[in-house]
Amino acid sequence: MGKATGFLEYKRQENIDRDPLERLLDYGEFHFPLRAQERRQQGARCMNCGVPMCQSAIRLKGMVTGCPLHNLIPEWNDQIYAGHERHALSRLLKTSNFPEFTGRVCPALCEKACINGMDGEPVTVHDNELYIIETAFANGWMEPRLPSLRSGKKVAVVGSGPSGLAAADQLNHRGHTVTVFEREDRIGGLLMYGIPNMKLDKSVIERRRKLMEAEGVVFRTGINVGKKEAEALMRDFDAVILACGAKQPRGLTAVITETEKAAAEDQQKQEIQEKQEKQQKQEMQEKQAKQEPQGKQKKPIPEKSSIDHVPGVNYAVDFLTGCTKALLSGKQDSRAEGKHVVIVGGGDTGNDCIGTVLRQGCKSVTAIEMMPSPPVVRADSNPWPEWPKVLKTDYGHREAIARFGADPRIFSTTVKELILRDGTLQQIRTVQVAFKDGKLQEVEGTEKLLPCDLLLIAAGFTGCQHYTADAFGVKLTPRGTVGTQDGPDHYRTNIPGVFTAGDMHRGQSLVVWNIVEGRGCAREVDEYLMGYTML
Repeated sequence: MGKATGFLEYKRQENIDRDPLERLLDYGEFHFPLRAQERRQQGARCMNCGVPMCQSAIRLKGMVTGCPLHNLIPEWNDQIYAGHERHALSRLLKTSNFPEFTGRVCPALCEKACINGMDGEPVTVHDNELYIIETAFANGWMEPRLPSLRSGKKVAVVGSGPSGLAAADQLNHRGHTVTVFEREDRIGGLLMYGIPNMKLDKSVIERRRKLMEAEGVVFRTGINVGKKEAEALMRDFDAVILACGAKQPRGLTAVITETEKAAAEDQQKQEIQEKQEKQQKQEMQEKQAKQEPQGKQKKPIPEKSSIDHVPGVNYAVDFLTGCTKALLSGKQDSRAEGKHVVIVGGGDTGNDCIGTVLRQGCKSVTAIEMMPSPPVVRADSNPWPEWPKVLKTDYGHREAIARFGADPRIFSTTVKELILRDGTLQQIRTVQVAFKDGKLQEVEGTEKLLPCDLLLIAAGFTGCQHYTADAFGVKLTPRGTVGTQDGPDHYRTNIPGVFTAGDMHRGQSLVVWNIVEGRGCAREVDEYLMGYTML
């Protein structure tokens, strides 16, 4: 598979990136593909390793390495090397519904398991995959494939993210009639509004939508499924799939300090409130003094509160959604222009926020991460083929380094206090944190003041938004996800005919895992409808 000596003859060569400072001037994708001959050399680097870990999705020490879709990677790498791109496409589509998505946004679990990665030079599986599918679209090979026979069964899919789309695609090709309901004005879920355009151009999603519509899938946007809509879907469809994502954001609490009030009325209200609080505090202290021995009175701790309502504070996905909607409508989102931006959270979403605020012309950007910085190279305790726990410098980080001359990330740090003036965010106070006896604790003497008039929270999600789940009566797990009857690797809920998939089922995850979920859910729905399945 590939060329027997290819990994010795050819160096790893990734797709070429535009200069960071140049690409900050627009929201266009910034990866340039290699020429066909160069890509074939990259395919040639895939060796006949006997047991290809790249397609294994093996779990080691609690983390998965290798492709969750079990893509036939060595087979289509061999076809790339041979110049048989159409044969490569047939092998790729056998396991993957949307290579144009994963070829852009997947963190390449396959490459982390590639045996060539033992010396730091794995095969460019991620770029090879994108080359195959984009070559197919360019040559007109991605033609509609309509099922030869319809089953007469109707399936409703609530949510059009990658899991919902994958389930719809599978069930439609099986012959069922599928309608996808989406509350936003465009399909795609977080593909459309959670991932910025420079990472995934929205025309790619529209291209796939047109293909799926030509194959028979019906999309209905602007439909927010609540109790009334749930009753109609249960009545009109033979099965329903809930694939609404895990969009309940994890909040942040901090002390909020107001340094100045502009209005006399506000000042008066504050004085009254302070008087009441002082009286209550005095009564509490008197009560504690009677209960505690002298010299052991506790030092009052400033009360922390949710910061969601503070002007200048936004959840990351809401911020990214607004940016993409403005871009698609031909407008300019300039909320970060001239501002000191702080982003809480070090995952992919936090990185996407960095790239976005840089394009909006922020004055500075700082990314705060609670966990300590991982090592630059693998530790001896983290050998191949385990997932490499190393520092990842992504496109947003590189752009910030090019723009401001320094990595924007601060590790082992959290937000302690928000400082407002006239009700508007002006500064934040941070403090370093460390784990002690299994608990996260503040490190004394490490507080710092940072200018901040835009704070973006990218701290992850705590499960699905409950109203759609409640409308169907499905049970939720303690993690805020929809529970399933036969265990976490199955998709049937406690309500007959209602299934679930994607982040709504497994929690916040990757696009590739959502496609896996959609395919698995489709298989169980098909068996429920037909009594057997060929999926």
